[in-house]
Amino acid sequence: MAIHKLHIDEFDEVDYELIAIHTSLEDYRLAYFLNQKLPILLSKSKNEIQINIKEGVTFFSRFIYENTNTDCCWSLVQNKNEVTTLSTNNQNLFGDSSFEVATKAFLLPELKKVDYFLKIENNDAELDEIIASMNTISKIATVYSVDSNSIKSKNNLIF
Repeated sequence: MAIHKLHIDEFDEVDYELIAIHTSLEDYRLAYFLNQKLPILLSKSKNEIQINIKEGVTFFSRFIYENTNTDCCWSLVQNKNEVTTLSTNNQNLFGDSSFEVATKAFLLPELKKVDYFLKIENNDAELDEIIASMNTISKIATVYSVDSNSIKSKNNLIF
């Protein structure tokens, strides 16, 4: 009987490109403009990305396009979201009171200034051409490629 060994290094390959987007657009408007400029058709995914942080659980919206012919998958994901927690204050003059506290949560905390990420799995197009097309959108401030090896919280990108 043959024994087949698997090494953990075989699974450590990065097979996606990550593009950071700085914009003040809402996620659905950004997806619309990307659909206009790129050969994709992003649509809202029902499966939002759930991240557990110490303040609570937060969900990040996701737009997805899957090309079954090339096995290419494009995902537009927001990086910033707010978590509201209910806090009670027992040392109030007027008795027990509760109030909501909102804190910011990030999909990739080391890139806090980025508004959205475009994750392209099994990319068959030229990355520089994609970035150049995205830069023609007037509402986008800047777009650039992110080195996925420099990201500490890359486990948040597994979806």
